[in-house]
Amino acid sequence: MLGLGSTAGIFGLFDSPKARAENRTTPAYAKGMAPVTIKSVRAITTAPGGPNLVIVKVETSEPGLYGLGCATFTQRALVVVPAINVYLNEFCVGKDVDNIEDMWQSAYVSSYWRNGPDLNNALSGLDQALWDIKGKRANMPVYQLLGGKARFAVDTYTHASGPTPEAVADKVQQFMEMGFRHIRIQQGGYGGVGAMADIKPDFKAAGFARETDDFSDQRTYLKRVPKMFDIVRKRCGEDIQLLHDMHELTEPIDAINMIKGLEEYRPYFIEDPFSPENMGWFKQLRATTSVPIAMGELFNNVNEFKEPMANQLFDFIRIHISQIGGITPAMKVARLGEWFNVRTAWHGPGDTSPVGHAANNSIDIAVWNFGIQESQMFNDKVKEVFPGCPTIKNGYYHVSESPGLGIDINEKEAAKYPIGTKSRWTVRKSDGTILKP
Repeated sequence: MLGLGSTAGIFGLFDSPKARAENRTTPAYAKGMAPVTIKSVRAITTAPGGPNLVIVKVETSEPGLYGLGCATFTQRALVVVPAINVYLNEFCVGKDVDNIEDMWQSAYVSSYWRNGPDLNNALSGLDQALWDIKGKRANMPVYQLLGGKARFAVDTYTHASGPTPEAVADKVQQFMEMGFRHIRIQQGGYGGVGAMADIKPDFKAAGFARETDDFSDQRTYLKRVPKMFDIVRKRCGEDIQLLHDMHELTEPIDAINMIKGLEEYRPYFIEDPFSPENMGWFKQLRATTSVPIAMGELFNNVNEFKEPMANQLFDFIRIHISQIGGITPAMKVARLGEWFNVRTAWHGPGDTSPVGHAANNSIDIAVWNFGIQESQMFNDKVKEVFPGCPTIKNGYYHVSESPGLGIDINEKEAAKYPIGTKSRWTVRKSDGTILKP
């Protein structure tokens, strides 16, 4: 018997390539599955909640199979649409939907000049839609393809704002009763915009710029923030985690001094102290205060995160996934953050569509170095346009278990809410000087 076995083994070693190929087991995923290619790439625009939203729909050669992604650039929505309908459509038609990495890399450099926000948003929508398709083909939610659950749900923060610190504290208490453990506090809008009615900017009296331009007095804002933290902390206690977004609307040295003064209130993080043009100030900020910092929603290129993360200049990765290029690059940045103990805090404002929020949550649930997720509560109009909207319970997003991103779009309902072209990102000092967000 030993001899016969040895002989059979020897013959097995020297059999022909054809025989070996015939004996090889075909992987399950390849049995009877013809390649699926891209049939069309097009934009769907809608604004059921107010902000302009741009959705990419990728239709495939397999009847009924399509994917959705968020390509929203709300301030310049109409510029993104032809980038999707003309350039990405022409670029993608006929390509294999499974090759996401190749599609991302080739699309990223196909315009030669890269790193522009319009094309980045379009590419983000394409990438998310391809992941949605891959999940549907695998009959799995996207988070399973990213490694499965690292936690049972996605912890979130919500936004409490008001004209006075007392009004902000009232809102914080309301959200605490709803189960939120993390709450961002703002007196008025970013930089106190809208909460300075008692101050009349000189540029308006002089007839300079538009009457509708917003105004922020930096000194007033810098004095109000510590007072707001003090009142909210005294009223709401030590257990609630408080956040604040500066939105880059002060001078860097003033931001450093204010953040140092907030240490006694133990913020969960302070967001965006400096504009992207002032990244050099982070070393001084880090040496001055131990307050955690979140940064990055205005970064336009994944490479902008590398040096600050490697040097641990901030604590939370503030990526806008529908702008940075989609799930593919965001996962790479998240994995890099794990090596430096930098956590995720994806940007999730009202001008991120429910599709974009579903993409955020798919990564949040899967990566080890998750920190927190900005939340949105969708109104009934949004829910009608986007069946399967992410839902919040007790301050947690619970991810969909449906294949793909678990969300759809009702195009007939979406058409009821056309997008516009107005943008309100103009904030000035009293003399009319532009403040950079």
